[in-house]
Amino acid sequence: MTITQSAGYLPRRKDVDGITKSSLAGVFTDSTVGYAPCTAQACMEILDYYGIDPRGKNVTIIGRSLVVGKPLSMMLLKRHATVTICHTKTKDISSLCREAEIVIVAAGHANIADKNYFSPGQVVIDVGINVGADGKLCGDVNFRDAENIVSRITPVPGGVGTVTTAVLIKHVVEAAKQASINKIQGKF
Repeated sequence: MTITQSAGYLPRRKDVDGITKSSLAGVFTDSTVGYAPCTAQACMEILDYYGIDPRGKNVTIIGRSLVVGKPLSMMLLKRHATVTICHTKTKDISSLCREAEIVIVAAGHANIADKNYFSPGQVVIDVGINVGADGKLCGDVNFRDAENIVSRITPVPGGVGTVTTAVLIKHVVEAAKQASINKIQGKF
């Protein structure tokens, strides 16, 4: 074991989760260094799959973590969205959400976003995974409140988490392919 390995350093070629400083630097500097965080990339892939182009759209993200909120905001900016990031000190979050065309909720609190956060025609991506008061899995969005208002919404469970797993597998396959190519070319 090398000193860097024992200090918790992970080479970016092995950072398939996309959460090391090197990988995050790639996201924040708009370069191809490392991998994007899986959950942030999953949100982008959901938008792409359903043909929802964020270009020129107002996007509100609730949550500013390094795993979802911050990198996702950079990924959306790269695609020419106008991004608002909300957090616990943001005043009148519900009003900011109602004005957005796309709302992404990654707050980490069960059912925090209720009917007062949404308006007709919105796309809502619920990143949260929580255990509700009834003991069942639920998201950060009160699904029952939102589903009759918005045009599209991801479910919990069965939404972002499923795509996040697929993104992780994709990263592992890409890393394995690159490692194989590097080994053949004698770059290790």
